[in-house]
Parts: sequence; C-alpha cells; structure tokens
Amino acid sequence: MLPITDILVPTDFSEHAQQALEYAKELARRLGARLHIIHVVEPIIYPAEWGYSQMGLTELEHELTRMAQQEIDKLVDAIRAEGIPVRGEVLHGRASEQIVRYAQEHNIGLISIGTHGRSGLEHFLFGSTTERVLRKSPCPILAIRVAPATRTA
Repeated sequence: MLPITDILVPTDFSEHAQQALEYAKELARRLGARLHIIHVVEPIIYPAEWGYSQMGLTELEHELTRMAQQEIDKLVDAIRAEGIPVRGEVLHGRASEQIVRYAQEHNIGLISIGTHGRSGLEHFLFGSTTERVLRKSPCPILAIRVAPATRTA
C-alpha cells in the first residue's frame, strides 16, 4: 500500500458527509495524514420564466459561499483541536469535477466521501456525485453510506 499523506473529505454538511469525515479522521490519526475538507458551491440554474434576475442569484451565490465558509471554518477549528492537521476550502463549480480536480492538484492519496444511497427515480433525477467521482478519481475512494435507522416493533 502506498503511503497516504493527504485525505480529502468533500462535504455537503449532511449526516452522510459527517460519517465520511469520522472515518477520515480516524485514518488520518493512524496514518499521520493531513485532512483536506472541501465544500463545492454549485452554480444556480433556474428557468428564465421564474422571473429571477441574475443580480439576485449572484447575491444568493455569495451568501451560500459565505455560509459554507463559516461551516468549513468551524470544522477545521474542531479538527485542529483534536490534533489532526487539516485545511479547508470552498470551491465553485460542479461538485464531482471540483473534487477530482482538487484531488489531482493536491496529490490526495484517498478520498473519503459520503453517499446518500439513492436509487430508482430519485437516483435518475439527482444522479450521484459519488459515482461520478468514482469514475474519474486519481486515487482510491472510501465511500461511506449511513446505515438506515432500524425499526423497532
């Protein structure tokens, strides 16, 4: 196994991403690796007939970026407090493309990514960022799926 010195964790701040981060933190501790936490703000696409102006959407994108940066900063501070080397960044574009690009540019050895486990129509409509990253990743991927809640009768 090649030495893994950098682990990338893309996050959408969901429970799935949090689970992927927990796995990555444990691996980083054991391997002495640095974590890279990223969030990708995707372009806002809207039908013209909705009547929204470009200016309003630009302001919305700036606000989404600001809020994402605040969340990334909180994660980075908490992880640093645990003694794990970490850096965080907010990127813009299509999530899967930015994740792959970041991994290539930063010599990432492993990507730990959460998956929502969508299927059927929901998968068809929304696609899977994890699947697109799997197809193009320059490094191994650890895909984490949160187990569904168990029912008690």
